[in-house]
Amino acid sequence: MSEGETRQSEDSPQAGAVTVSDVQELIRRKEEIEAQIKANYDVLESQKGVGMSEPLVDCEGYPRSDVDLYQVRTARHNIVCLQNDHQAIMKQVEKALHQLHARDKEKQARDMAEAHREAMSRNQGQREGLSPPQAFAKVNGISPGSPASIAGLQVDDEILEFGSVNTQNFQSLHNIGSVVQHSEGKPLNVTVIRRGEKHQLRLVPTRWAGKGLLGCNIIPLQR
Repeated sequence: MSEGETRQSEDSPQAGAVTVSDVQELIRRKEEIEAQIKANYDVLESQKGVGMSEPLVDCEGYPRSDVDLYQVRTARHNIVCLQNDHQAIMKQVEKALHQLHARDKEKQARDMAEAHREAMSRNQGQREGLSPPQAFAKVNGISPGSPASIAGLQVDDEILEFGSVNTQNFQSLHNIGSVVQHSEGKPLNVTVIRRGEKHQLRLVPTRWAGKGLLGCNIIPLQR
């Protein structure tokens, strides 16, 4: 995506009311950029895993002969450009979501009514002797524009399920870390409790402009 295309896209929400289709298109473009970033990282990995910063000269100062210098330099340049495009599209996604939600009062009212019905149903189940699920970890930090933020995770969310990790098999944060590392680019089902309500989220661990694949901080809960 060129800078001109980015600027044109940034202006597009002002042309009319933002729709769900607009947001879906932005997310599609975001995922397309993320796929391109991953493809370029794969190129670096295929070149002795040089990464973004490993020197391309040997100890004597001569160009390395064990890697394709052109491919490495091209991939590094592409990654830098694509990460800039990714930051720009993330801003557009956040802006579009904000505009969409700001006008969606009726949907908010329906969501609140549904949440109230679910709470009443859960309370009834508890009264009938059903034990509510227990959270094993808690979100205590979210980076704006991160995969965790886009998925809808919020600070103070209590985690009931994180992919294959749940209360029964959770032992430490290494469990979550392992799931994340093996699920890069793949959707994970995450179930959280937020202000007493259960929420189902879809989180895709992805390389982004910040650190890690999630962009959030998770701490274990004492049980």
